[in-house]
Amino acid sequence: MPQPGAQPPALPQPSAQPPALPQPSEGQPALDPEQLRQFQQFQQFQDYLRFTQAQQGNQPAPAPDAGLVAVGAQPPATQPGWQPPVPPGPPGALAPYEQPRRPRRGAPRWLKRLGGKVLGWLIVILLIAIAATWAYRHFFPSDEGKSSAQIAAEGGGTYHTNHIYSTNPYEAVRFVYHNIAQGLVDDACGRFREDVQTKFAKDVGQPDCRVAVQALHKQVTNMNDYAESLPSYVSGPPPADVTTIDSCDYAVVGGPALGVFQVTKVDKGQWLITGHSPGPEKCSPSQPSTTPTS
Repeated sequence: MPQPGAQPPALPQPSAQPPALPQPSEGQPALDPEQLRQFQQFQQFQDYLRFTQAQQGNQPAPAPDAGLVAVGAQPPATQPGWQPPVPPGPPGALAPYEQPRRPRRGAPRWLKRLGGKVLGWLIVILLIAIAATWAYRHFFPSDEGKSSAQIAAEGGGTYHTNHIYSTNPYEAVRFVYHNIAQGLVDDACGRFREDVQTKFAKDVGQPDCRVAVQALHKQVTNMNDYAESLPSYVSGPPPADVTTIDSCDYAVVGGPALGVFQVTKVDKGQWLITGHSPGPEKCSPSQPSTTPTS
């Protein structure tokens, strides 16, 4: 720190004489005018640095000996793309002011709370709708696209609330012949009550109803005639709630006769086969005792 009354250090005066240029040694090429100009700019830049250091109270750097340049070395000014550095500002100068960025304002707190409540209620309503749909389909399954055999196998009693069986006893038995002629195993067995399915199979010499229908289908020689062996309606007084229908009362052709059926009237005026007994595979060639009506 300088003492009071002391004289400030003398500033270096630019030399009146131009700086001594490096002399090429033997075997080195002489500097061209462009290199000479760049070297002079480099010398002037060094003088400027010493001047600014003296103004700031620092000891100026000693002037370099221009005559001691290493052989083959080039000052920075001679390098391609070199630019002299920007001199610093005067002491105490303020940096330019940059206005800070304003933070983004988020959504109001009340709006966030309202959105959370609405989203929560929507999720609850969706879960309730899914649970209600599952419960309805579980307790009230749809019978659309299902055969009567599949419906009977699933519930065994859905005919109490749905029309799945024939509304005429003769048509119920005729459908057994029709389904066997077509090879529709599930539909044929579905015409019988579950316990009677096994009874029917044993009466025709088979272990279960499915195998019985498949074996009887192989014995069919004329599908159309066999499917129409029994009429769908018989004229006469209304049948009782439990009716017996003997296959040999009709002209069964195109396949084996299926014995005697007991048909019972159930809910909604439907008829279900509730009993069976065996009969001859071929009926006697006598006239039918019942007058069928198509």
